[in-house]
Amino acid sequence: MAEIVSAFLPGAMFLSLVVLLFSGAPVAIMLMGISLVFGLLAIWTGDMRLVQATLLPNRIFSGTIDNAVLVAAPMFIFMGLVMEKTRIAEDLLLTLQRLMRIIPGGLALAVILMGTILAAATGIIGASVVMLTMLAIPTMLERGYDKGLSAGTVASAGTLGILIPPSVMLVFMGDLLSISLGRLFVAALLPGLLLAGCYVIYIVVRSFLQPSVAPKAAPLSDDERRGLWLETIKSVLAPLLMIIAVLGSILGGVATPTEASGVGVAAALLLGLLRGRLNRTTLRESMDGAVTSLGMLFFIFVGATAFSYIFRKVGGEHFIVETARALPFGDWGLLISMMAMIFVMGFFFDWIEITLIMLPIFAPVVPLMHLGNHIDSSQMIYWFAILVSLNLQTSFLTPPFGFALFYLKGAAGDMLTMREIYRGIVPFVLVQLVLLGLVIAFPEIALWLPNQVMQ
Repeated sequence: MAEIVSAFLPGAMFLSLVVLLFSGAPVAIMLMGISLVFGLLAIWTGDMRLVQATLLPNRIFSGTIDNAVLVAAPMFIFMGLVMEKTRIAEDLLLTLQRLMRIIPGGLALAVILMGTILAAATGIIGASVVMLTMLAIPTMLERGYDKGLSAGTVASAGTLGILIPPSVMLVFMGDLLSISLGRLFVAALLPGLLLAGCYVIYIVVRSFLQPSVAPKAAPLSDDERRGLWLETIKSVLAPLLMIIAVLGSILGGVATPTEASGVGVAAALLLGLLRGRLNRTTLRESMDGAVTSLGMLFFIFVGATAFSYIFRKVGGEHFIVETARALPFGDWGLLISMMAMIFVMGFFFDWIEITLIMLPIFAPVVPLMHLGNHIDSSQMIYWFAILVSLNLQTSFLTPPFGFALFYLKGAAGDMLTMREIYRGIVPFVLVQLVLLGLVIAFPEIALWLPNQVMQ
């Protein structure tokens, strides 16, 4: 009897995960419950010894709680909240809108540019989407922009921070995959900027073909132009200093990503002081927000660590590989299956759940894949991480549970309907999938820069 149960344990555990994810139960508690039940079954069948089960608390503590790399996560979150509360990002968007108002699609391009700078300076998705919505949507609609294009532009620009470093998601991915966070940051930089560039190309082409969806605005008056360049320098300089402080210290080898997160926080606090907007209230709100977000992330992290530990003990990675290889596509089929699974899960779950649950399952499988001469095996894990990151971009935009769509609707109120939002994000999701396909076909897009910079 025990041998029969043992044979079905990996499949039953994975199926239980998929079914219970859709039950609406708190993800962290659900993961811990599955781990407990199947851990006891594994002890009974002999797949795991009792002494191995007692090592789980130590694994959770040493692998998650006592992890120096993950110190970067709360620091980057705090840095982004300080940028939001001191309105440094708000100043930049208002200035960009004034500069690009006479270009066809200029307001939309300003939003994409703003989202790119915000991503490189903060990486906080919810705050970015809400801020861009409140500042850009009223102006875009007032100027006659198509509601779908407006919604899609804001939602996609606000989610660039999930890929462009310093992304909190990349911090967790680096730890889960046990790879160099600095190299992962560098690998994500070019695909992130290319994604922003693809958004720009789409907006420019559509504005050219359909001028009515993104009409030009009237030129600035002399009074409006007066002092614009000085304000531009002041508004752009602040986030640029932030980007240089964080990414420059990493790329220059001056600081590790964990140390760079501290540099970024110091720069954000200094900029807030120089702008005269950092006070006790903004500091307290930023600290409270960072601690709350971190508590939620680590609660799920603990549950995911327990699940992945038990899943590997019952032979989970072999189950995944054998199941995927049963398909008539070989290891390419395995890769496409993993990408498809992540994409479908993105319709229903946030990146936190997908990353912390699926990566520990997929991580042992990736080194076992053989894709011929397509990519060097030593770099496959970094390539896979970038593919997952690009794939997870869609999880913020795909209905019914794309979180960026909820942030957008909540901030826009009656200005946009959910139908208009859903219509607007479709082209941007397709752009994301096209870039994902290009990175699959040409791994150098993700690997060229780290190979050049980090020899």
